[in-house]
Amino acid sequence: MKGLIRMSIKIPVGVSNRHLHITQEVVNVLFGEGHQLTPMKYLSQPSEFAAQETVTVRGPKGEIENVRILGPVRKITQLEISKTDSYKLGVAAPIRLSGNIQGTPGVTLIGPKGELAIKEGVIIAKRHLHLNPADAQRLGIKNNDIIMLKKTFGDRSLIFDDVIARVDEQFGLDFHIDTDEANAADLKTGDTVELFTLLKHQMA
Repeated sequence: MKGLIRMSIKIPVGVSNRHLHITQEVVNVLFGEGHQLTPMKYLSQPSEFAAQETVTVRGPKGEIENVRILGPVRKITQLEISKTDSYKLGVAAPIRLSGNIQGTPGVTLIGPKGELAIKEGVIIAKRHLHLNPADAQRLGIKNNDIIMLKKTFGDRSLIFDDVIARVDEQFGLDFHIDTDEANAADLKTGDTVELFTLLKHQMA
């Protein structure tokens, strides 16, 4: 089912720089047994934070230092980078939704207490919209709907198509894109885009 929404609804943008989600087991290797991630800044999504801890990421062609870890710890280890980062590291990272890491490339993570080669987990995050059920109902959107958002201000107006809606009680309303996408549209965190089109409505 396809339909044009054309509602002037402002949605906040969250620009996601490269970052790392890790398990407690990986924390233990990189920072020492029993180490706990230290919150530095809380993020737009409830309970999530940028940690003080950073690592160096080494790929086949190069390294990137000071990659921020996001907490709290996760059940899987996942590195989210931009396409530009993938060229520097020399990894063919696919565009995936968070958590879908099967068959993705790995890298070496280097911390102050140790290093670890992960066999998979490197992705370029697919653009997506976080909503809680109340926002989803207000906007007429269901989980996994595919929508279109539009940036209408400034010198670089741009339409973002194929945006996946992710609905959960714990989410706050936020449109997540990486730094390459943000730079292409001249967007920064805190800017807004508009809900424009519902491309595919998922049937219940």
